[in-house]
Amino acid sequence: MVYAFLVLVAGGTVFTLVTFLNRPVPPPPGMVRIPAGEFMMGTPNGKENEGPVHKVKLSAFFLDEHEVTNAEFRKFVEATNYVTMAEKPIDWEEMRKNLPPGSPKPPDSELVPSSLVFTPPAEVTDLNNWRQWWRLVPGADWKHPEGPKTNIQGKDNHPVVQIAYADAEAYAKWAGKRLPTEAEWEYAARGGMVGKRYVWGDDTPPDDNGKLANIWQGKFPSQNLKTDGYDRTAPVKSYPPNAFGLYDMAGNVWEWCSDWYQPRYPSEDQVNPKGPKGSYEDHDLLIPKRVTRGGSFLCHFSYCEAYRTGARQGSDVDTSMSHTGFRCAMSIEE
Repeated sequence: MVYAFLVLVAGGTVFTLVTFLNRPVPPPPGMVRIPAGEFMMGTPNGKENEGPVHKVKLSAFFLDEHEVTNAEFRKFVEATNYVTMAEKPIDWEEMRKNLPPGSPKPPDSELVPSSLVFTPPAEVTDLNNWRQWWRLVPGADWKHPEGPKTNIQGKDNHPVVQIAYADAEAYAKWAGKRLPTEAEWEYAARGGMVGKRYVWGDDTPPDDNGKLANIWQGKFPSQNLKTDGYDRTAPVKSYPPNAFGLYDMAGNVWEWCSDWYQPRYPSEDQVNPKGPKGSYEDHDLLIPKRVTRGGSFLCHFSYCEAYRTGARQGSDVDTSMSHTGFRCAMSIEE
């Protein structure tokens, strides 16, 4: 808010006029101001978890123009000595709370610090069985995304991965920000476009040209043609931004949102929704999930096509993976 003062002198009497000028608060460095507005959230005739389509009204907010990078996350770790979930041994007592009663304890060799790493198989018989290409790798973490023999040298401007929900939330709090709500994320990804399938419109998916988003080119998950030049993550801002000036709202890495995940939206109109109060409230034996959005470098038209603006999934809060990162949001006080 900006104040303008004007002093008038008339007949020896001084009058002060105060004018309030509603000028938008400028975004912090590296963030984009997303204007207030309303949109239809969800996908008509999409996957079951993308409906029902409903109207959402949002206040203006700030959003990081790109995903949090390795360099940015390193500054946080160096300043706080933070240890990510993937760098800690698995706590069996916590783990068993989310398992059916009587579940056997895994061997201690499987409870060491580890994370899930994409490992392309020679061939796949069933695309519904993701366990064919994901492997729990001891020593995999944000500094070693594919395992202890890998590193992030030369990748300061790549999005940080192997980030669990708590890690993203801790960084956001340290940075004076927060994670975006799912509604904010989808509204921002659409960039003001109405009813479009992708962040760039309704053009043919960029499965094989690598010009619009970092997604899989070739035959998923066994053959990656790397037409875009990247086997996995790409440097942030490698692809054109959407209409709001946001980069990689499609592909590159999945991004955490603050909402608990439920498989259906509410049907009523909403204003600044925060999401449900819990995840799978009627399913006591499932690991709680938060929403992730945007798809990743692994998404392909033949498999998930999750780089669509309306696509969504629930991810286990304690799980980190080699294609999951985040970006931050900030509320605007005006």
